[in-house]
Amino acid sequence: MSESLQNPPVDGRSRGQLGYLAFVMLCFFAASSAPTPLYHVYQQAWGFSSALLTLIFAVYALSLLATLLVFGSLSDYLGRRPVILVALLLEVLSMLLFISASDVSWLIAARVVQGIATGIASSALGAAMLDTDQHQGPLINSITPMFGMALGALGTSALVEYAPMPLLLAYLLLLAAFVAQILYLWRVRETVTPQPGVLKTLIPRLYVPRRARSTLLLVLPADIAAWALGGFFLSLAPSLLAAATGSTSVLHGGLAVTALTISGAISIMNLRLRAPQLALQVGCSFLGLGVSVILVAVNAGWLWLFFTGAVVAGIGFGASFLGALRLLLPLAEAHERAGLMSTFLALSYLAFCIPSLCAGLAVKSEGLLITTNVYGSVVIVLALLALAGLLLQRMAKVREA
Repeated sequence: MSESLQNPPVDGRSRGQLGYLAFVMLCFFAASSAPTPLYHVYQQAWGFSSALLTLIFAVYALSLLATLLVFGSLSDYLGRRPVILVALLLEVLSMLLFISASDVSWLIAARVVQGIATGIASSALGAAMLDTDQHQGPLINSITPMFGMALGALGTSALVEYAPMPLLLAYLLLLAAFVAQILYLWRVRETVTPQPGVLKTLIPRLYVPRRARSTLLLVLPADIAAWALGGFFLSLAPSLLAAATGSTSVLHGGLAVTALTISGAISIMNLRLRAPQLALQVGCSFLGLGVSVILVAVNAGWLWLFFTGAVVAGIGFGASFLGALRLLLPLAEAHERAGLMSTFLALSYLAFCIPSLCAGLAVKSEGLLITTNVYGSVVIVLALLALAGLLLQRMAKVREA
């Protein structure tokens, strides 16, 4: 692979390409959270259980996970552009399925297709951003998904509350955005040279370069805690707010996701120039504190305190994600980036869907409040374990010095 393709100069065209890639990723993650405020509406209209609600959420994350395992490294061999094109076409199909949905089976089908599309897109877009700008790429990789999830959840809930066609308009707007992105893609420069060996990449595997493995083990507890919390918010937060505080506004469900993700993005912006170890320490500390506040809020029925806890936990979510990415991704060579990115995202999305699916099943027998207390306690313990590991590593380095 030529040096110019590995590290292209960051000129005006590169900045424009980086902006396009960031916008595509923003829309993918906006689409991923757009159904969240609608889950409670669908549930009331079609009369399904909380367990089925979390299944609808989980099939998205599980299909995304499976896709990452099979196709995560595909763009390293075929090139970024063709892989992004396939992802966009599949995302258009998922929007059409959402628009046509008349029962739960349509929602499940739409979420499966959407998970496949997002899985294909995530590693290819993330790697393409790093190819285009190795300085701004990691930062944009960190904040864009959070802004996207905030935009999707808050935008959809606002449309449901104030605009016509509450179950359709968000999907129609996203559909238009994805079609426009397909049309613009032909202007995007390819950043890697296609190479043989693509069939070997289709064997499901988690690929981590040897030099990155110890670092991955270090950051994994914090990553699991953060994404498990995110999965809970994106699946059960609207139902929890209704049960714990009596809130009936669809807007509150979108605001809960927005509070978590926007504060996460802000923490990333504030910590982007600091050491990644510091970002992880801040992340673990704020994650544990924020979830503790959330648990107090839901047991007391205080809506304002819930949003306060969501903001604090969001700071931890963003800081943990930034610290993990900044520690891991520089350890991969150009031809390893998509593989490492897909592995990291696969582990993240496993934490994103499996705990929330278990929570949905537990709600039926234990109730939403007890399930929330247990779930939150596990997240707190994981965050504290990760923090302890970081502090022990720091102490060991001080002794060696």
